[in-house]
Amino acid sequence: MAYALLKTLHVLGVVLLLGNVIVTLLWKLAANRTGEPRAIAFVQRLVTLTDWWFTVGGVALIILGGYGAALVAGLDLLAVRWLLWGQVLFGLSGLLWVGILIPAQIRQARQARDFAAGGEIPASDWRDARRWTGWGILAIVPLLGALWLMIAKPIEPLAVRQMPGPGSLLRIP
Repeated sequence: MAYALLKTLHVLGVVLLLGNVIVTLLWKLAANRTGEPRAIAFVQRLVTLTDWWFTVGGVALIILGGYGAALVAGLDLLAVRWLLWGQVLFGLSGLLWVGILIPAQIRQARQARDFAAGGEIPASDWRDARRWTGWGILAIVPLLGALWLMIAKPIEPLAVRQMPGPGSLLRIP
């Protein structure tokens, strides 16, 4: 029962994270195509708001549910290679977000407050928008790779080992 609950939280986190990063990218692209300062500022506010709720919330659920389910199932996070590589891809995406995307998004949010009333959009905002879009697409790719690994489980574990508990061997579904 605990495993199913934790796995459900993990999957819910994946849905929230991937859904939000893909939808916010589409919102930003559509708003930027209008060239309308008010529309762009409004969408930038929504992107920032939904990132706090759905991206951060999704990441928290992914970590809590994923590590919790692995712990309950007795999975070795480093020996089961699909789990290891899923974590690596998840971490790579996180590094892109923390190192490049979040700083660009913060700058865009600050600038959007200035032009929200209909002022001119500065060239620096357009540069940040292009950077955020390009790196955002690149940051989605490892998330999709991690999703595929979690579903397909294509890589066998390095070793099958005896797990503590009722004497059962680790079996990867």
